[in-house]
Amino acid sequence: MSTTVDTTFAPVSFSPTAHKELLKLKDQQEIGEDYGLRVGVEGGGCSGMSYVLGFDQKKDGDQEFNIDGIRVFMNNAHQMYLMGMMIEWNDGLNSRGFTFVNPNASSTCGCGTSFSA
Repeated sequence: MSTTVDTTFAPVSFSPTAHKELLKLKDQQEIGEDYGLRVGVEGGGCSGMSYVLGFDQKKDGDQEFNIDGIRVFMNNAHQMYLMGMMIEWNDGLNSRGFTFVNPNASSTCGCGTSFSA
């Protein structure tokens, strides 16, 4: 398992509201120091692929990033689907939650958590 942290290159970014919400969640859930935010994809969803976003421990095949002070884990194979993606937080009356602005998605579904590339 690699222990290298890439601080010069970040494949994804967080909006200021998403950054604030992620720090709040980490504090509320009392996430341990050996955990980081997993950002990735998995098969499924109405458009073919779904986003993965949650606190997890580092696994084999992960690359570690420090993005705005948040420890982020991403499987190397997922980077081609997520490169340049912005993670945002919406706290409106009609929608509340994280959304993903992905320049690699050829189509997305109405729920905003599923895409095809």
